[in-house]
Amino acid sequence: MKSPIVMKSPIVKRSVVLAGHKTSVSLEDEFWNALKEIAGGRNITLTDLVDAIDAQRQHVNLSSALRLFALEYYCSKAAEKLNDEVPGEQSVPPTP
Repeated sequence: MKSPIVMKSPIVKRSVVLAGHKTSVSLEDEFWNALKEIAGGRNITLTDLVDAIDAQRQHVNLSSALRLFALEYYCSKAAEKLNDEVPGEQSVPPTP
């Protein structure tokens, strides 16, 4: 019997200020890194991104909203990349 693969990512708790109130959010390092990358790509701060996500979330806790946002962002990027590729087309050198 094979043992299950266990992937451990430390959960990091960070303090953020949302709507003028300090709160803490616990996320895995990978999600913090993803959110930083997304914020950087939009030329905004991580705090501004978290604030925007917080303002739009519905009925889920902030940590879950942040994880879902990052997941949806990267899924849409992957879908865009797939749409840019035309299936079945191969690069054929021009005939002389």
